Amino acid sequence: MQQRIGIIGGSGLYHIEGVEIIDELIIDTPYGKPSDNLTLARVHGQEVVFLPRHGKKHSIPPHQINYRANIYAMKLAAVSQLISISAVGSLKEDIAPGDFVLPDQFVDRTHSRASTFFDGPVVAHVSMADPICGCLQSRLRQACQQQGLKTHNNGNYLVMQGPQFSTRAESKLYRSWGMDVIGMTNMPEAKLAREAEMCYATVAMCTDYDCWHENEADVSVASVIEVMQENVKQAKSMLQLFFAHDKPQQNTCSCQNTLEHSIFADLKAQDDQALRPIYALVERFL
Repeated sequence: MQQRIGIIGGSGLYHIEGVEIIDELIIDTPYGKPSDNLTLARVHGQEVVFLPRHGKKHSIPPHQINYRANIYAMKLAAVSQLISISAVGSLKEDIAPGDFVLPDQFVDRTHSRASTFFDGPVVAHVSMADPICGCLQSRLRQACQQQGLKTHNNGNYLVMQGPQFSTRAESKLYRSWGMDVIGMTNMPEAKLAREAEMCYATVAMCTDYDCWHENEADVSVASVIEVMQENVKQAKSMLQLFFAHDKPQQNTCSCQNTLEHSIFADLKAQDDQALRPIYALVERFL
């Protein structure tokens, strides 16, 4: 079967126009329901699965997103590559509102979010040294360049808990750590995508300077929305270019073999109760 590409849309990106809708997927998972129904579409010959991270009405705050259900639903929908579209604040002078960033690293400052599928008795320890798939990121970089977007390649994305924005002291602290952008949603999403053996890459759309910048107004919902609307328009056009020039990828990336050396258990010795919550992830080993 053709490998499907998933898109998780962040703030402002709740649907994509101009695509051929094939079906609406109503999926339940061992972890509950995802943020919304998944849309199965065809874009330039490729099958794409779209999910709005906060729901179509932006009714789910970052700390209440059911990240495990979202990723597991994508796995059940045969997604092997996952594109995350996220609104972020800038922690660097040269990353201006309206710029796009393709981060290659995360620092996780979230808490109380379920961040693994392997809660026992089956235990897995996957590597997160390089959380972004370089192959998928490279293809997204080409699409951003074709769209004419001011794009910053690589960088550190600090994931804060939210839903509040940073204090000024926190914002300055994160800058001193060498962070490039700040957002609320890519963790534990990236960790779970790795456990699900998906290629994962983020397109971060900068909306503001957080609150560290002395010559810029502090971040607010009103200021974010104004920039976000143009960012989302550009992101949708970029994705159209991505699929227009992208070729269906075969299952050859190392991201899609993560669990081969990460599971600390004899899966065939486990009972149904232990396997049921992770069956879609480990089925190929059984």
